[in-house]
Amino acid sequence: MIVYFVRHGETAFNRDGLGLGRRDEPLTEFGARQAAAVGARFASVPLDAIYSSPLGRCSAVARALAGERGIPIAARDELIEMHVGETEGLTFAAMRERHAAFLKLWGGPEGHTVPMPGGESILDVDKRATAFLGDLAGQGHHSVAVVSHNFVTRILLCRLLGLGPAAFRALSVDLASVSTVQMREGRVTVRSINDCCHLHALVP
Repeated sequence: MIVYFVRHGETAFNRDGLGLGRRDEPLTEFGARQAAAVGARFASVPLDAIYSSPLGRCSAVARALAGERGIPIAARDELIEMHVGETEGLTFAAMRERHAAFLKLWGGPEGHTVPMPGGESILDVDKRATAFLGDLAGQGHHSVAVVSHNFVTRILLCRLLGLGPAAFRALSVDLASVSTVQMREGRVTVRSINDCCHLHALVP
């Protein structure tokens, strides 16, 4: 099975450097063009199914992926972004001012165990992401797309690469990027990580 992991496009919160978790921010005009570029990239790529976070910024990309082909889109709560609690909508400067103790722990070697103030930890994300991967492996698909968010996508890739959740900082997934893996007989082969070639012609 080939799995394409796609991050959503730009929102105003991404553009302005604000913390973004479960707030249902729509795509900006530029984010909508990113979504269209993702759709164009996959226009001739066979897909059995598309799995998406239920948040609008992901479902917009999922619809662009599906195009007019009638590919089923399944909204999955396991793919929703990490609950960032009180840091939602804050600049990094405001986080440093209000949550200095948390940021010190978050930046340390055990940061994956530390919950966001009033929210989730990376371990919480890992638990639901791992459950999703187990379910996906049993579906019998040949080729699927999974549209999700920054932290969730990084954890999904870490797990497939045999890395624990503590390694989430080792990977980067940019807005509207595509990471591709092949899963066959329990073996995972990486085809690409954070591929943004389809976005090069776009100007914000």
